[in-house]
Amino acid sequence: QVQLVESGGGSVQAGGSLTLSCAASGSFYRVNVMAWYRQAPGKQRELVAVSNGLNDAHYADSVYGRFTIARDYAQNTLYLQMRSLKPEDTAVYYCNAEIKASIWSPGDDYWGQGTQVTVSS
Repeated sequence: QVQLVESGGGSVQAGGSLTLSCAASGSFYRVNVMAWYRQAPGKQRELVAVSNGLNDAHYADSVYGRFTIARDYAQNTLYLQMRSLKPEDTAVYYCNAEIKASIWSPGDDYWGQGTQVTVSS
């Protein structure tokens, strides 16, 4: 069974840093696109950053220059380095990945369980 397991959330003061991790586990052929989303209370889930492959990353305007998405392809792990955190970054952060079960199958969409990030002013 394929799972995305997240870690690294927590509480930090404004201006601080946190790094989130997301590891894909189970039996599969390949992980394609990986991304981080977040959902603040009362708001819709939004895309934070996406990694389409080597040197191909895109960011939401609200985090550009402060967050960095990175992948360890050998370990099928995704990271989100968050710097200069602001109270408005407070949200539950979710890992998302498109994963192929076999070389012949289309990619299936998977979500992590979410990890809370709280930034205090």
